[in-house]
Amino acid sequence: MRIRIVGAGAMGRGIAQWAASAGHTVELGDVRPEAVKEALDFIASMLDRAVAKGRTTAADRDAAVARLVPLAEPWAAGPAVELVIEAVREDLETKAEVFGKLERALPASAVFATNTSSLSVTRIAATLRDPSRLAGLHFFNPVPLMRIVEVVPGAATRPEIPVLLTELVEGCGHRAVTVADTPGFLVNHAGRGLVTEALALLEESVADPAEIDRIARDVLGLRMGPFELMDLTGLDVTAAVIDSIWQGFRYEDRLRPSFLTPNRVVAGLHGRKTGRGWYAYGDGASGPAPESAVTGDADRPVFLASAGRPETASYEEELTASLEAAGVRVERGVGPSAEAVVLVPVWGTPVSAAVADGGLPRERTFGVEVLPSAGRRRVLAVTAAGDPAAARDARAVLARAAGGEEPYGVSVVRDTAGSVAQRLLSSVVAVGCSIAERSLAAPADIDLAVTTGLGYPAGPLAWGERIGAVRMLALQRALHASTGDQRHRPTRWLTERAALGLALTDPGTSPADCLG
Repeated sequence: MRIRIVGAGAMGRGIAQWAASAGHTVELGDVRPEAVKEALDFIASMLDRAVAKGRTTAADRDAAVARLVPLAEPWAAGPAVELVIEAVREDLETKAEVFGKLERALPASAVFATNTSSLSVTRIAATLRDPSRLAGLHFFNPVPLMRIVEVVPGAATRPEIPVLLTELVEGCGHRAVTVADTPGFLVNHAGRGLVTEALALLEESVADPAEIDRIARDVLGLRMGPFELMDLTGLDVTAAVIDSIWQGFRYEDRLRPSFLTPNRVVAGLHGRKTGRGWYAYGDGASGPAPESAVTGDADRPVFLASAGRPETASYEEELTASLEAAGVRVERGVGPSAEAVVLVPVWGTPVSAAVADGGLPRERTFGVEVLPSAGRRRVLAVTAAGDPAAARDARAVLARAAGGEEPYGVSVVRDTAGSVAQRLLSSVVAVGCSIAERSLAAPADIDLAVTTGLGYPAGPLAWGERIGAVRMLALQRALHASTGDQRHRPTRWLTERAALGLALTDPGTSPADCLG
């Protein structure tokens, strides 16, 4: 295929390298001719690096470079061009102007694709004489390494075009997911679950950014915590995406932005690129401060106050076994002794509610996270009435119970419904279920896009399925009831599948299935 790429910046050059390496002839144009030369030099250097690392051969490198055709101007005549991929700046007027010129210069048979990450594909297509020839083809940076591409049909896109684009993407070694033309498409939309909930936890002073990041990494198994991720991406970029998706979905509570971000953006606290964000960078400072050392009496006895709920039973058994295996004295009976610290496994409810309901000693009763840990960390929740010395002892006991060559870390957070990891996971799953519920993408594509594009250990639907639909529903109902916040309300997708015994990954039967 002969492909023309308009825009020789970071995305355009990445797409050009990807397509040329897969055997396609690639025309590369830009309004700045020098940008084309810079892009070609950059692509050659990247292919040289691939040869040096044994990822490609010198012959394949030379063949790919030979397939790159520089253009004097991006809208030159091109009767043989079959596909145009636009990768210019994110501005509707600019993109409309580019496609208008291309429409006049190229044959009607040429398919148009926009690499927009935030603009409506339908609105871009509407500026053309023939809007049916355009679709979205959203790549992620760096293109050769990020092996996921969103194919986004506009409202008027001809049905054969998404099929063509999917075949192109997968023929070049990447994975394609078909996504509805909605704010954020799929990956950026799905990514709001983690970040918006992390900001909500910070708003409520549940924990500081470093502690939330540790929990996200060590309990949920994420590669980066949400605040580390915002510093890497740039808070200015992240805040703009959050706002645009929230507004685009008509102020959906589940996607609600934080009041914390606007002032930080105005102050230039964007992250790594400005030297300071949620963390400081450079001049000897880089990232979060080290975790506080564990102090306190690790020999103090523990009374485990059972929540008496089926959702936590297996987790309580695991916690009890790990405590006893470490030699911790676990008390049994109707109530704690005067010396024991009391640990309450929480599932969507605050520790304060358990203190009130069970008549537990408020000064030495603490919550403990019972979400299955993907890493090595426990989370201890402290109420406003907690005794600091007792909390230090409880932390030491939990650290002892996770001893060995690589002991667990133990985070201390403020009491909140569900604690930190449960709230983060619930939000990730809920946003994924909301995408599926609206039929914005197929369940398998949702999970594929999130694991490939965001690097999560599981897609939101598969992750929820690991916990179990019934258990996830109980968590979200408890969060909703405890907080009264609509952001925690369960989705129909989850509620229905829990009732019917269907997997969250199961697309289920649609009305259309029953008509033919």
